[in-house]
Amino acid sequence: MTIFKTLFALLVVAPSLSACALYSPFSNPLDPHSLGDGGVSSFYQADDLAPAQAGTLLRQEALTREQSLSGAAHNLRLLYTSTSGLDGKSPEVVSGSLFLPKGTPPKQGWPLLLWSHGTVGIADRCAPSWTGYVAFHQRHLNHWLNQGYAIVASDYQGLGTRGTHPYLATRPAAYSNLDVIRAVQSAAFPLSKPVVLLGQSQGAAAAFATAGHRQTYAPELDIRGVVATGIPFFTPKALMAVRAARPNDVVDPQLGYNFLALTLVQLIDADFNMEDYLSKRAQPIARDVATICNRDMRKKITQAGLTYDMSFDRSPNAGLLQAYKLMQYPRLKLDVPVFVGSGAKDRDTPLRMQAALVQRACRAGSKVQAQVYADEDHLSALNRSLEHSTDFVAAAHAGNPLPGNCP
Repeated sequence: MTIFKTLFALLVVAPSLSACALYSPFSNPLDPHSLGDGGVSSFYQADDLAPAQAGTLLRQEALTREQSLSGAAHNLRLLYTSTSGLDGKSPEVVSGSLFLPKGTPPKQGWPLLLWSHGTVGIADRCAPSWTGYVAFHQRHLNHWLNQGYAIVASDYQGLGTRGTHPYLATRPAAYSNLDVIRAVQSAAFPLSKPVVLLGQSQGAAAAFATAGHRQTYAPELDIRGVVATGIPFFTPKALMAVRAARPNDVVDPQLGYNFLALTLVQLIDADFNMEDYLSKRAQPIARDVATICNRDMRKKITQAGLTYDMSFDRSPNAGLLQAYKLMQYPRLKLDVPVFVGSGAKDRDTPLRMQAALVQRACRAGSKVQAQVYADEDHLSALNRSLEHSTDFVAAAHAGNPLPGNCP
C-alpha cells in the first residue's frame, strides 16, 4: 500500500482446530527483535519442526473462505523454510499462500506467478495469508487466476512467523520470495518451472529485488520477467524531494510509515531506540505498530490529530540512513524483462522517483517496458496496468522477446 511519504495431487488438509487458537507473543512486546509476534494461529509456529534446507515446504492447510480468492479452485496457507535476509545465513521459517486456478492443469503444470504484496504493517496478524486481501487486490489476483495462472505469495520474513518483519528491506523479501517458489515447485503441486514476478509498492520493490538476488541466491529458478507498479527507488535526491514536499504541520495519517521504518533501524542498530526520538504524545501510538495493521494505524493517527512536528522531539534521519541502505536493489541490470506501471497522480512513490529507476535500469542494460497512466494514483495504477501487463506476462512466460521501450 502507500509507503513513501516517510521517506492435486494436493496434500491439502482441512484447517485444524488449532487454527482458531491464537498464540501469545513470543517475548517482550518492546523487544525490537520480536515486535508484532503473536495473534495468529499455531500453524505459523515451527518450534516442533526439524530444520530443513531453505525452500522446503513444512506444512499446509486450506484457507478459510474469508482468506480465499473466489477465482481459485484451491486456496492454501503455507509454511516453509528460508534464509534470513538480514544476515544472509540464519535459517528462517516463513509463511505464505498458494492459489490454484479452476479447471485441469496443462501438461507442464499451471503457469506460475509470484505475487509480492505492499505494506500491511509488521504485526503477524497483518500477514496476507491470515487477513486475506482487500477488494482491489482480490480483483487483481482473480484476473490472473481467470487467465489460468497459479499464484504463490510470501508473507515475507517475520510477518505471521517469529521475529520482527524487516520492513522495506529488499533482501529479506527477496529471499522469502525465492524460497516460496522453491517450496511449491518441489512439492506435489501441478506448477510450471517458469515463473513471472508481480508486485505493487513495497511488493514492487520486493519483486525487482527478487529478480536481482535470484542470480546469486537461487540461480536454478527460471524467472522470466517482472511486473512492478508504484515501485520505489531510494536515492538521496529522491528522499530529499519527498521529504521537502511533506507538510509538517497538518495531520498526516502516513506517519505510520515513519514508525514502521524506525522498527527496521532498531533491528540493525542495538543503540537505536525509536522512542528516544518520538514525542510523548506519539510514543503510545507508535508502539501500536506491533499490534495493529497499516489501515488501522492510519485511522489512529488521524483520530489523534498527529502531525510530523508534534510527533518527533528530534530528527531520526541519521538512523533512517542506515535503514535506507537495506532498501536498495542488489543490481539495476536484470537478466529478465521488466514492466513498470506508474500513475501520474502517485504522491507516494512519485512519478519522478519511478522514472528515475526506469532511466537508471535502462542505462544499466535492463529491458524495461514503462507505461504511465495519466489519471491513476499509487493504488489505482495496479489494476489499470492490466491492459498492458496481461500481454507482457503472457509473452514473458512463453519466452518471447520483450525489447522494452527504453529511451
